[in-house]
Amino acid sequence: MRPFQPEPIMLCDAAYRKRGGRFLRVLRGFGAARGLLNGRPHVVSTRIRELQAVDPAHLVMPNGLGFLAPQAVVTAEQRVRAVTNLLIDAAAGTAIGAINSGVVLLALALHIGASTVQVGLLASIPLITQVLQAPAVKLVERVRRRRLISVSSLFLARLALPLYAIVPFIGDRDLATAILLAAALLHYGLNAVAACSWNSWIRDLIPADVLGGFTARRTLVGTAVSAGATITAALALEQAESSAALGNMIFSGLYLLGFACGLLSIVSLARVPEPMMGPPGPSASLGKLLWQPLRDRNFRNILRYLASWQFAVNLATPFFTVYVVRELGFGMSFVLLLTLASQIANIMVVRGWGQLSDRFTNKSVLAAATPLFILSIAAMAFASELGPGTPRAAYLLLLHIVMGAAGAGVGLASGNIVMKMSPEGSATSYMATNALVGAVAAGVAPIIGGWTADFFSRRRLELNLEWKSPSGVDELLGVAFSHWEFFFLLSAAMGLYTLHRLSAIEEQGAVAPREIAQHVFSSARRTLRNASSVAGLRIAVSFPAGDLIRARGRRRFLLETVYEKAGAGRYEADQKAVGTLLQSAFDDQAPAPDMEDMLARLR
Repeated sequence: MRPFQPEPIMLCDAAYRKRGGRFLRVLRGFGAARGLLNGRPHVVSTRIRELQAVDPAHLVMPNGLGFLAPQAVVTAEQRVRAVTNLLIDAAAGTAIGAINSGVVLLALALHIGASTVQVGLLASIPLITQVLQAPAVKLVERVRRRRLISVSSLFLARLALPLYAIVPFIGDRDLATAILLAAALLHYGLNAVAACSWNSWIRDLIPADVLGGFTARRTLVGTAVSAGATITAALALEQAESSAALGNMIFSGLYLLGFACGLLSIVSLARVPEPMMGPPGPSASLGKLLWQPLRDRNFRNILRYLASWQFAVNLATPFFTVYVVRELGFGMSFVLLLTLASQIANIMVVRGWGQLSDRFTNKSVLAAATPLFILSIAAMAFASELGPGTPRAAYLLLLHIVMGAAGAGVGLASGNIVMKMSPEGSATSYMATNALVGAVAAGVAPIIGGWTADFFSRRRLELNLEWKSPSGVDELLGVAFSHWEFFFLLSAAMGLYTLHRLSAIEEQGAVAPREIAQHVFSSARRTLRNASSVAGLRIAVSFPAGDLIRARGRRRFLLETVYEKAGAGRYEADQKAVGTLLQSAFDDQAPAPDMEDMLARLR
C-alpha cells in the first residue's frame, strides 16, 4: 500500500486570511480520513500539528495559478528579462489603443449608425470607469496578488475585442449599439482595475534609479508603435468607406488584430515577476484619504477649476469626430490625421510648458493655456463657413495643433499645481482625489453633451443686421447658428467659467499671461535666428526625452504623467494618480516630509 503523502497547503493568503482557520479545519479532517484509510494514525496527529503551526499568511496559491504568485526574491537577471517583457507589453498595448480605441471606436459607432446620444454614452465610458480604481485599491490590499489581478483583469477586458469584431455584422442597429456599449464597459472597466494593481507592482519591481530610463524607453516604444498603428488604421478606415460590406470586414479585422496583440501583451505581462508585498501594517481608511483633501479651501478651488475644465472640454471634444465626418464630409482617415497632429504638437511643446512652469508659476501657465484651448473650441463652430476642400482641412488641422499644444500646458500645470499645493506627506491622497473628481466630471460631460447636441439639432439662432433706406434694404450682417455651431459655442461659453474658477486659486508668484506671452515670443525669436542650422532643425523635431527627465526629475510623479500622456493616451495619467494611492496603504514608512526627501529615498 502506498504510504500517505501529505498534500501541499494551498490558500490565497490575504483574500482568505480571516477564513484560514476554517480552511485548516477542513484540511485536518481530510488528512485524518486519508491517514486512517492508510492505517497510519500517527501520521495524522503529526500532520495536524504541522497544520496548526502554519501561519495562514504564508500559504500559497493553488497549482493552477501558482505561476502568478509573487516571489520573495527577484534576481537582477529576472529584472532584466522583466524590462524586455514590459516593453513588449507596452508595444502590444499601445497598438490596441491605436487601432481599437479612441477615434477607431467612434468610427465603428458611426459605421453601425449610432445616434449622437449613443456616441456620447460611448465616449463617457473610458472616463467614468476610472472611478473603479478606488475600490480596486481595496481589492489589491485584500488579495495582495498584483500580477494575478492585472493579468486576469486584462484577459477578461480583452475578451471585449472579439465582441467589437462581431458588432458590424449585427443587422439590428439597436442590438449592435447595445453590444458595443456593453463591450466598452467590460473593456475599460477591467482595464481600470488592472491599471491600479499594475502601477504598484511595477513600482516595486523596477529600481528607482532606473525608473526614469525605463519610463522613457517604454514611452519611445509606445510612441513609435502608436504612430505606425495609427497610420495603418487610417489607411484601413479610408478603404472601409468604399462600401458597407468591406467596412464590416475591415472593422472586424482591426479588432481581431487587436485581440491578437492583447494576447501577446498578456503573455508578456504574465512572465514579469512580482515582488512579494510587505506585511500589511496599519493603514488609514481609503475614504478618509480621499476626503481629507476636501477640507483644504485652496484645494477645493483647484478642484472646482479642474472639474469645470474637464466638463467643458469633454462636453464638446468627443463630438469633433461626429462633426467632421457627418457635417463637414471628411473621412475617418482625415480624423486620425488630426489626432496624430494634435499628439505631435502635444509632445513637442511639453518641454516649453515645463520651462514656463519653472520660470513663472503653474497658475500662470494655466491662465495662458486654458483660454487658448477654449478659443479653439469656439473656433470649431466656424469651420463650416470656410469653403470645402483644402481651406477647411487646413483650418481644422491648425485648430487641432493649437488644441494639442494648449492641452499639454493644461495637463502639465494642473498635475504640478496639485502636487505643489498638497501638504507635506499628503501628495498621494491629493492627486488621487483630483483624479477621481476629474474622471467623474469628464465622464458625465459626454453624456450631457450627447443629449444637448441632439436638442440643438432641431434649433436655430439667426442674427441679422439690416440697413433700410429709400433705395432699398442692405444686409450688413447675417449670422446663423444651428446644431453643432450652437453646441460648440455653448461649450466654449461654459469654458469661460473655468477662468473664473482659476482666478480663485492662490499660488505665490503668479504673473499675468501677457508676461508669459512676451517670454514665449522672445524665445521664439531666438529660435528662429538658429532655424537655418542643421542642429537647430534636429532639436526642433526630436523627442525631448532626456530633457524631460532632467527638467522634471525632481517631480517624479509629474514625469510619469507627462510620459504616459504622450505615449498611452489622454486619460492614463489619471489612472497613475489613483494607482499611486495604493502604495500609501502598504508602506510602513511614513511619507517623506517634502518632495526632495522623497526623491532621495527613491534613488
